[in-house]
Amino acid sequence: MTSGDGTPVRVGLFGLLGSGNLGNDGSLEAVLGYLRAEHPGAVVDALCGGPEVVAARYDIPATRLHWYRGEYRTASRAGAVAAKALGKLVDAPRTAAWVRRHDVVIVPGMGVLEATLPLRPWGFPYSLFLLCATGRLVGTRVALVGVGAAAIGSRPTRALVRWSARLAGYRSYRDAPSRDAMRAMGVDTTRDEVHPDLAFALPTPRAGASSPAPGPVAVGVMAFHGGDDDRARAGEIHRRYLDGTTRFVRALVEDGRPVRLLTGDACDAPVVTAILDAVDSPLVTAAEATSLTDLMKEMAAADSVVATRYHNLICALKVGTPTLALSYAAKSDALMARMGLDAYCHPAREVDVDRLLDQFRDLEKRSAELRRILTERNAVATRQLDRQFTALTAAVFPAADHAHAHALRETP
Repeated sequence: MTSGDGTPVRVGLFGLLGSGNLGNDGSLEAVLGYLRAEHPGAVVDALCGGPEVVAARYDIPATRLHWYRGEYRTASRAGAVAAKALGKLVDAPRTAAWVRRHDVVIVPGMGVLEATLPLRPWGFPYSLFLLCATGRLVGTRVALVGVGAAAIGSRPTRALVRWSARLAGYRSYRDAPSRDAMRAMGVDTTRDEVHPDLAFALPTPRAGASSPAPGPVAVGVMAFHGGDDDRARAGEIHRRYLDGTTRFVRALVEDGRPVRLLTGDACDAPVVTAILDAVDSPLVTAAEATSLTDLMKEMAAADSVVATRYHNLICALKVGTPTLALSYAAKSDALMARMGLDAYCHPAREVDVDRLLDQFRDLEKRSAELRRILTERNAVATRQLDRQFTALTAAVFPAADHAHAHALRETP
């Protein structure tokens, strides 16, 4: 793919990519698949949290998002605080220089406009604002593609998110509540579209042979401490979540069910260890997934899934496995409703094990029916994402595509 003057279009990918979150990396993988299929001549690189991982896994050049390598570690000593503050100053010209080298910068999915998990304004919200502001200043188109958004309590974070969205050249959202949240923040969303999460564009692994015997239950766990407004109660929320999830796993084991523990981020590993130690049964094992594809394979092999992380839910729903959501945000409820399983949501903040078991048994009782529903909803999601990528090409690559179309017409 080339621009109007015949030079290759330079596309940058931006975000907390390669940092251990499988959902973020899955969104990157989906956009790379789109670029390689629809714009194979584009020159692609990334400004991201884990450049070594991104470069090795996806075979694209990658640059570190932050000058200060300890950006996401809590700074308590004076030297670390000073280094982090200096890093914020250095990041502004670094980001501007990187943006200037591109024709288009894509932020692939992720919850970049929300604070449903603990978030400081001077962290990623500041980085996103630098991206969108410098894109507007230097004339580089910035596209927020299939992103998540939610109401934000912190005024500084809300201001940075609102201005980032306003300054972006293109916006689309992964659900209607995200668009509603940005409209409530004062962003004109008249032309913004809603499409399924980008991870639905990933290839679906082939399902293995089914067995008449009861299969495993995949339980996706999370280092859940509440949202950005729950910092004072974070420890209590985490203890309740861990206790409820552990008791649920123990109940499954008492019924003779094998349980496969899954995660979606490197930070979830202590939760897996705690459950394994507490239940102490050979029926409970832990998977070591390194991608959404790995997660989908695990979930395709399960009879049912109970999961907390948003992209754990997507993986389970995408492979058509009946799924129960331990929901911690509106995005999970919206996803389950979109896929026809809105009756199977349970609050992650208040796990009621007896009620959760009742929901789980009903889920398994309706397994065949729910699998048919998921097949239908996945087909719809695929068509909708095709429209997302078509709209993205028209909005972000118009000059290049017109030149390409002209070249095709001139070909004898």
